[in-house]
Amino acid sequence: MSADPGGPESLPRHIAVIMDGNGRWAAARGLPRAMGHRQGVEAVRALVRGAGELGVTHLTLFGFSTENWRRSSEEVNTLFDLLKQFVDADLDDLARNGVRIRILGSRAGLSRDIGDIIDRAESRTAANTQFNLNIAFNYGARDEIVRAVRALLEEAASGAFDGKVDEKAFAARLDTSGLPDPDLIIRTSGEMRISNFLLWQGAYAELVFLDVLWPDFTIEHMKEAIAIYQSRHRRFGGRP
Repeated sequence: MSADPGGPESLPRHIAVIMDGNGRWAAARGLPRAMGHRQGVEAVRALVRGAGELGVTHLTLFGFSTENWRRSSEEVNTLFDLLKQFVDADLDDLARNGVRIRILGSRAGLSRDIGDIIDRAESRTAANTQFNLNIAFNYGARDEIVRAVRALLEEAASGAFDGKVDEKAFAARLDTSGLPDPDLIIRTSGEMRISNFLLWQGAYAELVFLDVLWPDFTIEHMKEAIAIYQSRHRRFGGRP
């Protein structure tokens, strides 16, 4: 199976992005890290608008990892506040424009107000089908896999599951259940690692690393990543 760089079928259906570089963007300007995160939210808004116009139907953004709890309480609180502000400011427009929001990640350890915001965003947009926006928040791929294993064990113990584990059964217990696997994973800031992001789902994703800090990321950078994706041949372990 190979991509045709000139055909519409080569457009990635699902793009996932590791948004990296907010802190370095702020430091280079002598600004507090919080300003980098705030500018990063503006990049998110522009990308959500532009990705749908390009024909992408699924966009997953890595917003807050299970490892980010190691950061200062001030920075963690800033990230949580930005999630609240994003939902409060953009939820009505996203809902009207047919965007469905899903939050990937563990709800354990989150405050009640954050949990309420997540529930409100998901329930308000649950019936939308035009564009899928998935935000990985308090997310780590290893944690996700462990939670899926626990779910299978608990269901088997209760008699709700027959114990026949295969890839389909396992994938159904992941946070991304019902979503297509990402075709393309982009990481900004020049770092070349996936940092515990979509380890199961990204098994055959094309990886593109761009040397641009996230707050400076534009739809033109997205087009550049898509062009790189379209230039590659995807064989999925087979031969052309």
